[in-house]
Amino acid sequence: MIQIKTLVFNPFQENTYLLSDETNECIIVDAGCYTAQEFDLLVNYLSKNNLKPVKLINTHCHVDHVLGISRLMEKYNLPFEAHKNEDRIIGEAVKHGKVFGFELEQPPYPTNYLKEGDEIKVGNSTLKVLEVPGHSQGHIAFHSEEGNFVVVGDVLFRGSIGRTDLIGGDYDQLINSIYKKLLVLDRSTVVYPGHGPSTTIGEEIMTNPFLSQLGI
Repeated sequence: MIQIKTLVFNPFQENTYLLSDETNECIIVDAGCYTAQEFDLLVNYLSKNNLKPVKLINTHCHVDHVLGISRLMEKYNLPFEAHKNEDRIIGEAVKHGKVFGFELEQPPYPTNYLKEGDEIKVGNSTLKVLEVPGHSQGHIAFHSEEGNFVVVGDVLFRGSIGRTDLIGGDYDQLINSIYKKLLVLDRSTVVYPGHGPSTTIGEEIMTNPFLSQLGI
């Protein structure tokens, strides 16, 4: 069974997730560690808990979600996986970083591309890739049926949804992704977003004002 550790990094309060199971293999999702202290916090947590990082995966690649990619790839010799349609955003990360006050070198492009239906292995456990564009064109989510959770990045939040005014954003597409890919999951499914606290599919169906128009 997958265990989830949340680390909150950088001025955007971005959620970086460490997913591991009983084998101690670990996948790092949306590595947003920016400062040396944040990087050390992540590394020390892995070491203290005897976790072996095996890959980096990203829901999407806006600058606040990729700040730690280069250093972690170098330290652990890790592959980096995301959707092909995020390449444009990665290519403009340095420029976007300056707009938001981040100083960074050009992040690497993925070593492998993920798409709808792909399975990601972590030890004895599996995550399924869901394509959920709208916040960005290559946005994906990671669903664990066994663990009854989904890591959704910046698509769905507690009481809110992702912004659509950045590169690749499309409001109608975002709502369609939420409706067709996330709200069809069991209502008890725990939702781990890219910022802020976790929630459940059922809670958002009942209380999220942006979803009331869907008539569920």
